[in-house]
Amino acid sequence: MRIGKALSGALAVLVGATVLVAAWPSAAERHGPRWAVEDDERADYGVCRGTDDDCYHEWQTAFRTDGVDRVLVYSATGVSRHAHLGPRLATGMNPPLTDAHVAQQAMRRWGAENAISVDWTEDVAQLDSAGKLLRYDAVVFLSNSRDILDDAAQTTLMQYVRAGGGFVAIHNTLGAEYHWPYFQGLLGGAAFYDHGPSRNGVVEKTSRRDPSVVDLPQRFTLKDEYYNLVPFPTGVRVLAEVDTDTLEGGGTGFSGHPGHPGDHPVTWCQYYDGGRAWVTSLGHEVGLWRDAPGDEQARLFKSHVVGGLLSAMGKEPFCRS
Repeated sequence: MRIGKALSGALAVLVGATVLVAAWPSAAERHGPRWAVEDDERADYGVCRGTDDDCYHEWQTAFRTDGVDRVLVYSATGVSRHAHLGPRLATGMNPPLTDAHVAQQAMRRWGAENAISVDWTEDVAQLDSAGKLLRYDAVVFLSNSRDILDDAAQTTLMQYVRAGGGFVAIHNTLGAEYHWPYFQGLLGGAAFYDHGPSRNGVVEKTSRRDPSVVDLPQRFTLKDEYYNLVPFPTGVRVLAEVDTDTLEGGGTGFSGHPGHPGDHPVTWCQYYDGGRAWVTSLGHEVGLWRDAPGDEQARLFKSHVVGGLLSAMGKEPFCRS
């Protein structure tokens, strides 16, 4: 594996096997195996990850043997909270939802349409043991923000992923758990930095066969925030990107990030530490979650998310080119 330019002097090997180098890699290098990128830094997360299913564990866990297709939606938030999540939920499993909880309601509805039993929670205590998560074919982290997992939940998520679990991250989850390197690796070595205003852009498929894009047109318009990412996703299969020439007002974010001209992924997938991970930065607009008749953008977004979920669950082929 090529490292590029070394820092002057010896390489510093840090806890979590982080390796520092001076050069920002090329676009081709960014899609190589195992590395994440943060300006002058590449982090090796010390796990098997990438697009090769040799990194996947076919263990005989509960979700494989119970005969039930089941998903958990976890929508806990820290500092910020998106409108599509509605008010914070009560503690416990499956607390009451209102019409304001449009994204959670959509996940329930889309699950039912595909014979999937959906549970939901924002209570971290529901993630305090691997046995609780191993009932689920996938866990959906839905627009989370900042610190949303305690030590027990972090350990549970690692054990779940290592047992071959499916992980789906949607929209602001790229802005969660910034200080836990394992989670950043699970997100494809990527994290939210900033975004510009929510505006129309043309999304383009970069995969032909993946279930999350197979039913989408090659190019379609979608209104969203289009996150700028630092670090940039690496070692993943990019499934869709936004054509940065079509972004109304350009790609510069509110905090000054210049955007990703000509190379701006919005959805990607990878095998990670035994599990499957499907990640999309899309999903900001409330209307995308409403299934309103005649709303073509909402229909395409639904197809995208449901396809990603089914593939992470193992019900459809995963992470196809």
